[in-house]
Amino acid sequence: MDKTSGAPVAGAVRGLGRLWQRKSVDQVQAEYASSELKRSLGAVNLVLLGIGCIIGAGIFVRTGTAAALHAGPAVILSFVIAGLICAFAGLCYAELASALPVSGSAYTYAYTTLGEFVAWMMGALLVLEYGLAASVVAAGWAGYVVSFLHDFNIVIPPELTAATGKEIILADGGTGTALFNLPAAAIVIALASLLVLGISESATVNNIIVAIKVSVILAFIVVGAFHVNPANWTPFIPEPTGEPGEFGWGGVLRAATIVFFAYIGFEAISTAGQEARNPKRDLPIGIIGSLVICTVLYMATSAVLTGVVPYAQLDSPAPVADAVNAFGAGWAWLGTAIKIGAIAGLTSVILVLMYGQTRIFYTMARDGLLPGVLSRVHPTLKTPWINTLVVAVLVAVAAGLFDINTLGDLTSIGTLAAFAIVCISVIWLRQTRPDLPRGFKTPLYPITPILGILSCLFLIFQVEPRVQLFFLVFLVGAVAVYFVYSLHHSKLGKGVIVSGHEPSPDEILAPPPH
Repeated sequence: MDKTSGAPVAGAVRGLGRLWQRKSVDQVQAEYASSELKRSLGAVNLVLLGIGCIIGAGIFVRTGTAAALHAGPAVILSFVIAGLICAFAGLCYAELASALPVSGSAYTYAYTTLGEFVAWMMGALLVLEYGLAASVVAAGWAGYVVSFLHDFNIVIPPELTAATGKEIILADGGTGTALFNLPAAAIVIALASLLVLGISESATVNNIIVAIKVSVILAFIVVGAFHVNPANWTPFIPEPTGEPGEFGWGGVLRAATIVFFAYIGFEAISTAGQEARNPKRDLPIGIIGSLVICTVLYMATSAVLTGVVPYAQLDSPAPVADAVNAFGAGWAWLGTAIKIGAIAGLTSVILVLMYGQTRIFYTMARDGLLPGVLSRVHPTLKTPWINTLVVAVLVAVAAGLFDINTLGDLTSIGTLAAFAIVCISVIWLRQTRPDLPRGFKTPLYPITPILGILSCLFLIFQVEPRVQLFFLVFLVGAVAVYFVYSLHHSKLGKGVIVSGHEPSPDEILAPPPH
């Protein structure tokens, strides 16, 4: 037998012993100390960063679908269920973020606790949670922009406003097939350019956008409260139709998986670990603060929405704007404001999701699990510019080509799986490093992380079977990539990263030793 041809197989067999190799806690903390990224984010910026991501598709798009097709007025309960599950995971995130303040977020938490292979799989799940989610939200953004421009008689060719192959209504009233969602791809490229310029500039823009959309939402809640018809809340939980996930308690749970999509923003805060001024204090404040604020706003908005418009009429791309139309002609200006707020809100969601994805790729590349060029930082702007451009191309292509609904469900299932791993990581770290300084501790330990694990797994099984199948195929592909590339390029596995030592950028970008 040719020894040369057997070398890769032998190397892979030897490498299997490294699957569970972990970074040390000291090493992860050294990475924070040696980071080139500018530390400019305080607690207020982090709360607004989370709100910027959480408030968006959930209120402006997904709420209507969840109510009309699955839960009725009880969509309020769906938000409570999704919010509680996120609270379990959020408290675990807060503890890990205060102990391990790094850009890699859940990826690095897994690397430090459960080992390299689990960390790689977490990185793959975060591609669903950030990159794919950014594509979904960009498609929703395009829908609101097209509607807004139409109000001013500005018409984009329908063929360029929807996913490839989707049936559309043409200007002459006939039907046709979409070619590409151009507005969705365009907003992704524009926001990527902003991220290349720098996180301080991006945070400033995000803060302005958050102020606009929160003001619009509060205006809708206050004005809408005077137009609520309590009869629309009856029955609160519609009788089930007999189909899985259509009304009844099954529908409430199915709706929870839909609105869960909108809660992923608080996790994005933990990706800013290396750019926070005081991460041990500010990260928990950002995570918990944004989660609480947004849950209250979601519940209030869904209560007004279903109180103003019968739930069966809410299956619309712009349900909140439709509800404003029910206020009467005198409130037409508020309808326009709602669309502006939706556009602004979805813009900030895309911005934060893309930010999170680039920082995760940055950290994985520093570890050698992805090509080193993705960790290259611009000498002047101090941002991972090549990484950002790569993410922009991938997200723009997905936003232009693919349908929003299945991708949204796939994002939710990937996020739930990631949250479950984070909860497991807290338990592992408490058992192995009880002495580790923590700026925040998960309350009611171990009940909280255990409830987080069980609730995430339960909600995963409420997703449609075809989405579960797609998810399994994605995981198999991720495993294949790890064994083909990442296992052989891991810097921890090659001994380039050792406890307490973080390699310089020159070391990271150097060709791997043969």
